[in-house]
Amino acid sequence: MRNLNTLTFHPTAERIVDAICQKTTNSGRNFFRVLLSYHLTKMASTMRVKIATRFIDTIPINVFAFNFAPSGFDKGYSTGIIENQIAAEFQRIFIDETFPVVVDENLAKLAVKRATINNEDPDAVLAAVTREFKELGALLPSFDSATTPAIKQLRTKLLMGKIGAMNLEIDEIGSNLSGNIDALTTYLELFDVGTLKQKLTKNTKDSVRSEEILGRTPANLMAFGTPTAVFDGGKTEEDFYRLLDTGFARRCIFGYERSGKEFIERTGEEEFDNLTDTTLATFIKNTSKAFSNLANIVNYNKHITVSKDVSIHLLDYKIHCQKLATDMGNYEVLARAEMSHRYFKALKLAGTYAFMDGHAEITEDNLYAAICMIEESGKAFQGILNRERNYVKLAKYLADTRHEVTHVDIAEDLPFYNKSQSARQDLLNNAVAWGYKNHIIIKKEISNGIEFISGETLQKTDLEALTLSYSTDISDGYKNVNSQFTSLHLLVQQNDKHWITHHSTNGHRDEEHMAPGFDMVVLDIDKGTKIKEVMSLLKEYKFLLHTTKRHTPADHRFRVILPLDYHLKLSAEDFKEFMKNIIGWLPFGINTDTNTHQRSRKWQTCKGQYKYNTGTKLLDAQLFIPKTSKGDERQNFVHTYQSLTNLERWFVQNSVTGDRNNQLFKYAAMLVDMGYSYNSVMDSVISMNNKLPDKLTLKEITDTIMKSTNAAINSRAAA
Repeated sequence: MRNLNTLTFHPTAERIVDAICQKTTNSGRNFFRVLLSYHLTKMASTMRVKIATRFIDTIPINVFAFNFAPSGFDKGYSTGIIENQIAAEFQRIFIDETFPVVVDENLAKLAVKRATINNEDPDAVLAAVTREFKELGALLPSFDSATTPAIKQLRTKLLMGKIGAMNLEIDEIGSNLSGNIDALTTYLELFDVGTLKQKLTKNTKDSVRSEEILGRTPANLMAFGTPTAVFDGGKTEEDFYRLLDTGFARRCIFGYERSGKEFIERTGEEEFDNLTDTTLATFIKNTSKAFSNLANIVNYNKHITVSKDVSIHLLDYKIHCQKLATDMGNYEVLARAEMSHRYFKALKLAGTYAFMDGHAEITEDNLYAAICMIEESGKAFQGILNRERNYVKLAKYLADTRHEVTHVDIAEDLPFYNKSQSARQDLLNNAVAWGYKNHIIIKKEISNGIEFISGETLQKTDLEALTLSYSTDISDGYKNVNSQFTSLHLLVQQNDKHWITHHSTNGHRDEEHMAPGFDMVVLDIDKGTKIKEVMSLLKEYKFLLHTTKRHTPADHRFRVILPLDYHLKLSAEDFKEFMKNIIGWLPFGINTDTNTHQRSRKWQTCKGQYKYNTGTKLLDAQLFIPKTSKGDERQNFVHTYQSLTNLERWFVQNSVTGDRNNQLFKYAAMLVDMGYSYNSVMDSVISMNNKLPDKLTLKEITDTIMKSTNAAINSRAAA
């Protein structure tokens, strides 16, 4: 078997796809390949071409396809190109020339057969058979909806004529799926060899049960539309997956374009040249002529054979697919079904390619071109199974909208959101949870009884380009720059400069002229907290610490600059809440003058001492953004442990949940670093332990935590 990663598509089919892409100015090849595969197979199927192998029964060539692409993808235009330009001459010759001749011949044979069995006049029987054939209605080359009785009626006509195929082509499948469930269920029986069980009806004078005609009638299905209309999170999506489960997954080829039509920038002259390309027109004309020859009566009921060598290649592919299916999890029912039956779909498509090429036998190249197409179909099917869930679409919609919306706004823009209040809330909660893990923050706020929702995709902080602006003047002349984190000391060590953590829109420092966007916070510490204490508490974080003008060995006055993990764009009001949340989270007090909570808060430089901490963590910005799920979680935590001091709470939230021994040990170690005595550490640890659920026993504290603490104190004394 050839390497599946190096296979190529059928050259003629691919050239037609090139032409469609050129005429539609659309590069969405997956959708067009599936569409073309359907129409090529439809031609072979209409001519009743069959495949004869040595290892399975003779089978008809036919295809079932589900093909999805977003709105505006030129689905209708591309279909029109194939039907009206590429396959039009085939259809005309088939209807006007081949079909009548074959029908007349087969109706005559049927009349002779019936006349012989019933010992009747052949001419009278032929007249009756001809009348019966006409009464079954006109031949429909394709139809967009059907009932089961109508399918059976058309099938009877095709059985009598022994030519043609039933071609169900459903556009806007999302809107029309539910109305065609019965027809699609009936179609399941027709795929493999074109047989269908008859329904037993009561025979009466007014309703005479017709004579059943044995035979096979190929059936083809093309269902296409927008994925959002099918995957609506409701009944349509349920119906679609139920169809896949009942047999369509293993029978269909699939197309799935995730993104819309790409814009190709051209001048008007370039667009005119593209649309009037004579080379393209000549190719389409020649292709149409070549396909028209396929409708010649000499190709009717053609049997295409498969050699032993090609059969072995097909069986190798079958074994390969079945092994992959076996290795899948038991819960991957649809994926396993589709994978294990790829070989059968490849065989039928290879027959189409052989017919198109005028071969009496499927060549190795025909087979591998078909396998290439079926492998692409398999990738599309995986995309369908792993499609974006509705809550993901909602999260991305909120992030892309960039302004507050109401539930009514969302329902108007997203059809799947038009549900009950409880269903909407579940969807929104899932969107919040998904966004939480995928760098999208979703905010909810109620104003005048109306819930407003907004979202934003967070950008990771670039430590090589932190946002700040500086000036020699307190209020004006601020220069916007982006600084490396490791170069911040060059700024803070200068004399008599002022700087802020935002950019200014015009060089002036006030709230009105602060450009949204910051990626670090500054903590001003002068309330008796020691540098050693802060270095210990924040040791896991990356930060720059520098002393200020009034710093002395006895009275520590310093600042800590902490980069955030994400670049945030907050309004003045939200920034105030953001800073309040950080202050409430810190295990030590900081200076909170009247300007601390303002985006325009300026910091004065000072040539003092500085130190970079080499921790690996950046400050988790999402913990402090107001009106978000993560911020709500932090507030709930504070409420749950409100009896704890900020310092005690710090060790609970920064330790493994439920690991009391680890939490208390880290707390004790920090107290040792700060110079506490054994008894003071013991009292503090017991006090914190008594405030916690699932607290440790006194024996556990003394035998584990305090034993290690005592060793640390003795080591410090010895040093």
